[in-house]
Amino acid sequence: MSVSATSLASLDACAQVELVRTGEVSALELTDAAIERIERLNPLLNAVVSFDFDQARRRARVVSKDALFGGVPTLIKDVLPYPGLPLGMGGRFLPQFPMPSGSPYTDALDAAGLVVLGKSATSEFALLGTTEPVGGKPVRNPWNLSLSSGGSSGGAVAAVASGMVPIAHASDGGGSIRGPSSFCGLFGFKPSRGRTQSNGLPESSPSVQFLSEHCVSRSVRDSLAWLQATERQDNHQHMPSLDELRANRRPFRIGVYRNDGFGNAPDPDAAAGLELAMRTCEALGHSVVEISSPPIDTKAASEAFFTLSASMVAGGLEFFRSMLGSAYNEDNLEPYTRELAKRARAMPQEACIRALETLSSAAAVAKGTMAGFDVLLCPTVGFPAFELGRYTPDKDVEELNAFIVRVASYTFPASLAGWPAMSMPLYWTHAGLPLGSHFSAATGNDALLFSLALQLEEALPWQPRFGSLMDRLYAATA
Repeated sequence: MSVSATSLASLDACAQVELVRTGEVSALELTDAAIERIERLNPLLNAVVSFDFDQARRRARVVSKDALFGGVPTLIKDVLPYPGLPLGMGGRFLPQFPMPSGSPYTDALDAAGLVVLGKSATSEFALLGTTEPVGGKPVRNPWNLSLSSGGSSGGAVAAVASGMVPIAHASDGGGSIRGPSSFCGLFGFKPSRGRTQSNGLPESSPSVQFLSEHCVSRSVRDSLAWLQATERQDNHQHMPSLDELRANRRPFRIGVYRNDGFGNAPDPDAAAGLELAMRTCEALGHSVVEISSPPIDTKAASEAFFTLSASMVAGGLEFFRSMLGSAYNEDNLEPYTRELAKRARAMPQEACIRALETLSSAAAVAKGTMAGFDVLLCPTVGFPAFELGRYTPDKDVEELNAFIVRVASYTFPASLAGWPAMSMPLYWTHAGLPLGSHFSAATGNDALLFSLALQLEEALPWQPRFGSLMDRLYAATA
């Protein structure tokens, strides 16, 4: 191999696949290098929860180097079935047997030439905004090992930020791609509702309308390529090419708000990050107008969200009960998950219908705020990464619900409305922690956001920071 495992770690996915296409490295060498990095760094970060390296090597030997991501190693978040790997749903209540099949979404990832090494850690049922399993090891933030990487895509962001893999699958219902990306300094994009291939959930499931599958990455171009690979084939507005997006530099009208829907102001670091994003957008020729946050009834919307979350948990548990029979044991569930299931089973039948109506009304209000603007800008999260141990799943349920509301207060409106949205790592605190800026656009305007993202990435490049981060992590594992 002419390039070392550590040198490869500094390259994004597009750069790695180019090495394969030119013959400088093979797909198997990319895979072996990623495995070496996982074996070295995962004991420090706890980002990967299961793997089958032999299966990955077999795939790397036959993958087409002409595919979009031909030979690039990746991870799947442990809430999405993938053939040959166990499905843990972030917990310990499911037996660890390989899944026989995946979904149209994972089929698209395979067709794109990605090499799946294993599963990334997530909170149980992807419920919490931190990834700290009861009785397990917490996922540590690569920038400061005493801090959380966030959740629910905490394992994915830790793996990509540390260089284990250049890109990883993630999912987002209320901010689970964007929030962790803010804490770990990654580009986190949530596509428009309905834009990507099915993840296998029934279309009638209430969670489908809020849940988006995508990835976390260190570069904008990697995220764009992932979306191109996973778009629905019947979508009539396919993503433009990278060159087309770079050429489309018209000025945007950007509405910016500082406080979240509860009237809470961001902390000083998040406020400074927002100011930097505003100034940079203006310097790029865009019009920035200060506005109020979307006037959603946030209390009612939050209660409706928890009603649907509880219903989703209860429904999922009934599915696993029917599948596992006598092997099913709810005693292995975490306290927070058990309490949500208990509450769901006590709800009247019409509770979910009322919750969906409440969220539909809130979405209409949010869409009204977007009128007159190309883009809305706010903090991704109102604070940097927080200490591990504060929000573990064995804490008081109401305390955990309040934490979820707070960590998702800026990201949730885009999920309600079905907008594309992204967290961009434009700011680092004096303590060396990243903080994201959150941009959203009307449904279907994914390309507009990518055009803006490419401009911001060029104006405030963040990739060079990862070299020193990886040096520190390797020194810690020496």
